[in-house]
Amino acid sequence: MVGYFAKRLLYTAVLLLAASVVAFLIIQLPPGDYLTSYIAQLRAQGETVDEARIEGLRRQYGLDRPVYAQYWLWISGIPSGDFGFSFDWNRPVRELIGERIGYSVGLSLTALLITYAIAIPIGIYSATHQYSAGDYVFTLLGFIGLAAPHFMVALIFMFVAFRYLGISPGGLFSPEYLDQPWSWDKLLNMLAHLPAPLLIIALGGTAGTIRVMRANLLDELRKPYVLTARSKGLREGKLLIKYPVRFALNPMVSTIGWVFPAIVSGETITSIVLNLPTVGPMLLRALLNQDMYLAGSLIMFLAFLTVFGMFVSDILLAWLDPRIRYE
Repeated sequence: MVGYFAKRLLYTAVLLLAASVVAFLIIQLPPGDYLTSYIAQLRAQGETVDEARIEGLRRQYGLDRPVYAQYWLWISGIPSGDFGFSFDWNRPVRELIGERIGYSVGLSLTALLITYAIAIPIGIYSATHQYSAGDYVFTLLGFIGLAAPHFMVALIFMFVAFRYLGISPGGLFSPEYLDQPWSWDKLLNMLAHLPAPLLIIALGGTAGTIRVMRANLLDELRKPYVLTARSKGLREGKLLIKYPVRFALNPMVSTIGWVFPAIVSGETITSIVLNLPTVGPMLLRALLNQDMYLAGSLIMFLAFLTVFGMFVSDILLAWLDPRIRYE
């Protein structure tokens, strides 16, 4: 067991180092840099560009150095918590990520829990009542949920809420609370705005999880060990929970490596449509503006969550299914 953990930690360090190099190189692939984009925006607005000032900014931000020197400037500060400086926001990257990471994790993790709480029981019902009226209804709703893009659902919801209810559902706070310090009233205002984005983000995940749970459980219910347990007189409810449902959860547990980064990045397009202060829109803006230190730090954080999620999924799989061993 100790050897297994040691190997995984070593693999994690190597993977994160490789991910940092790949992420930084991909950000550098488009021609130009942040200042190139900034100059283009100024000229598009008809403003004059002071070349001497631009060169000063290039030296200040280290953009006149080779790529490997820029990479080392960024990666060497990460162990001490220095993720670099955002050119676009003119602020340290650590502060920008810290302001939004709580909203992203809270919103996406809650949506994930809602997804599992709804999808797993429905998937169990559909599998144990195959081809019943309820199974057909949930199948139809699942296909609709899979087919409907989240951003379209968000747009429809915003239109209905504004047109027929006279309210604007965008954001997590009402305008009067945006710049206010945290208080009980601000917390209640945020809780009142949460149901809409939670339901929209959870919609697609719920539909897909229902189908996965139904298919996996149907496969388990047809296996010989289930027939043997029934022949020995084991109660149906106890049999269902103790063996088939437990093993049917394996594919969902094995995808935790994808779920962890999704918790942070969330639904980027949905967040943009609903004006949510999450990490996804910030990452998109950083990539568009070639804000390399901010984009690289966010991608590195997502890579870390992916590797950590894979490790957690391995541990949970071994706990759920005794057929799986660390060796």
